Amino acid sequence: MKNSIYFLTKIHTGLSRKKGSTMIEYALIISLISIAAVVSLTALKTEVSTVFSSVASSMN
Repeated sequence: MKNSIYFLTKIHTGLSRKKGSTMIEYALIISLISIAAVVSLTALKTEVSTVFSSVASSMN
């Protein structure tokens, strides 16, 4: 009985650690995508501004 409780505890601990590492991986992916978006919009700010101005003027 003790061995089965020990085994189940080890499985639960391992799964909890995997969930934590998966959450960290998703956070890293989201942060990299955010950084890439900021860098690309900064590099293309003039073109993006022109497109938004064109869209805004066509709506009027």
